[in-house]
Amino acid sequence: MLRDISWRNFDFWLLGAIVIATAFGTTMIRSAIAGNEVLLPLINRQILFASVGLLVIVFVGAIDYRYWISLYTPIYIGMMAFLLLLALPGLGLEQFGAQRWFQVGVLNLQPTEFAKIVIILILARYFEKNQNKPRNVRWFVFSLIWIWGLTIWILLQPNLSNVVVIMVIWLVIIWLNGFEVKHLIGLGAAGLVLFGSVVGLSFFKIRIPFLQPYQQDRIANFILPDPEATFGATYNVQQALIAIGSGGLFGKGYGQGSQTQLRFLKVRHTDFIFSAISEEFGMVGGILVIIMLAFIIWRCVRIAQRARDVSGSVIAFGVATLIFFQGAVNIGVNLNIVPVSGLPLPFISYGGSGLTSLMLGIGLVESVALRHKTLEF
Repeated sequence: MLRDISWRNFDFWLLGAIVIATAFGTTMIRSAIAGNEVLLPLINRQILFASVGLLVIVFVGAIDYRYWISLYTPIYIGMMAFLLLLALPGLGLEQFGAQRWFQVGVLNLQPTEFAKIVIILILARYFEKNQNKPRNVRWFVFSLIWIWGLTIWILLQPNLSNVVVIMVIWLVIIWLNGFEVKHLIGLGAAGLVLFGSVVGLSFFKIRIPFLQPYQQDRIANFILPDPEATFGATYNVQQALIAIGSGGLFGKGYGQGSQTQLRFLKVRHTDFIFSAISEEFGMVGGILVIIMLAFIIWRCVRIAQRARDVSGSVIAFGVATLIFFQGAVNIGVNLNIVPVSGLPLPFISYGGSGLTSLMLGIGLVESVALRHKTLEF
């Protein structure tokens, strides 16, 4: 597992970008929760998770990614067991109308975040094993069956946003592995019909199975927000837009954002941290964050293109898709382009499970990088 690798092939540019992103994220979390003694311990927790995550990158990267794929059976069954336990009443911690967390001491662990990395590994094994099979209905359906063995339990939490993330990862990977365009168009049309149905039913307040009322309200309020509402479902988005707009070009300065420091902006250290960044560092700061995430995604894509086999390529493309989609949705929520989803900003938002799982994904990408020719910048 550790033989025949050259650490010269390790992507230090990618690692450096991760270190900068997590350091900046921790700095912004400190500003976002300043003066709140209840949330103050979150800073040290984030530093701890980031430090452990960096060790995870090196450890996972040092071991051949094909070894992790070979353990797909216990990994898959273990993750399914965690998700099943979480679905049982009373075993998981319920917050915001969903049971998504296990409480371990003072920490809340979210298995769903790690399930996304497990699904990428499962897809890597599946497409490696079936790379010479016809791209027919059987090839398509069996890939879907593998991921829905875990995804169904995530949907039942309920956690629709992460189900969407998983489906996007699957769509990108199956397309890259030869899914025919005509079939992709058909699947896209079916998806649009389903999306339109969800939007229409939510707007007319018709109950949809697997969706909580608050989730449907988010969709309805996004389509037709109440212009006179000053609190409630649209409050966070309104405050986020005020924070972003008031930041101007260069921002008000670190720790000087009025919406952030006076706590008008809620969940400012998680879902709406991009608004806090834009208020304190302006449009320039927001663009730099986007560039930093784009750089991380680009390095993952470069590694995918130079991977020695299909499984390595799937892992790197899968992680790149995960970071891109979560980042795009989070920023879109802050800009009121998409409905509120609860997805964090990768490497920036507070969240131990989310940060550690992303570090795990980057470790797998580095494992792919270590086992192919040296990257050219």
